Amino acid sequence: MLKRGEVIKGSAWALVTGSGSGIGRQYALRLARLGYKVALVGDKASPLEETACLLEKESCAEVRTLVLNLARMEAAEELQQQLSAQGIHPDVVINNAGMFSFLDITATPVKRIEDILLLHDMTNTKLCKYYAEEMIRRGVKGHILNMSSYSLWMPFPGMALYSASKAYLRQFSVCFAKEVKEKGITVTAICPAGVATDLYGLAPGLQKLGRNLGILITADSCAKRGLRALWSGKRTSVPDWWNRLWIPLCKLLPMCVIRPIRRYTMQFQK
Repeated sequence: MLKRGEVIKGSAWALVTGSGSGIGRQYALRLARLGYKVALVGDKASPLEETACLLEKESCAEVRTLVLNLARMEAAEELQQQLSAQGIHPDVVINNAGMFSFLDITATPVKRIEDILLLHDMTNTKLCKYYAEEMIRRGVKGHILNMSSYSLWMPFPGMALYSASKAYLRQFSVCFAKEVKEKGITVTAICPAGVATDLYGLAPGLQKLGRNLGILITADSCAKRGLRALWSGKRTSVPDWWNRLWIPLCKLLPMCVIRPIRRYTMQFQK
């Protein structure tokens, strides 16, 4: 008997963007163990090949890699066209690719603003549309997961661009999930707090310290909880119950508290 989320080995495809490392790599590994053939997409060939090798060791039914810069207006169309040409029509889509930015907007290069909004919002919105349409035409009960962020509840200085782009992605996911529910498609936004990956530019030692203190969760733990929420049909999920408790406080912090935090963190803006 198949467990939740599992398929007959090799009977379905899963697509994971940003799968060269971190959370995306762990999503790919977990989906391979559930029997999926996996399409890996990222902007660098070497990390994707490393992930592909790990999947092959897991006896993944089939692995394909596609090197593509997703921070472009036409990226979603190119991705779907290239995968479709290879006969890849995913039942599971994990929109995980992301960029982090901690810098005041007035100091942020316009190119970075464009890249983050295109990557987090435009490309993911288009991929949701295209693959949901495809799933409906094929008559499959598909699953789409969008990686948002806990930072959407943290409107702090230096986070305006990143947190706002992730806030859009969560709101879009929740609304879109209601639109396609009757078509048999589940859409879930995952909003993790601190995760021990290279996204934030933390040194390995600091990542280890964060894990030991319970401030950061592992990339695999995030992927595990993300898939659990997806299979359960949740529209949005925040890994770890204690993080949910802090959401009201994050939204209500007064400037008298934020100012000293800002003075200290200005040294990390880049």
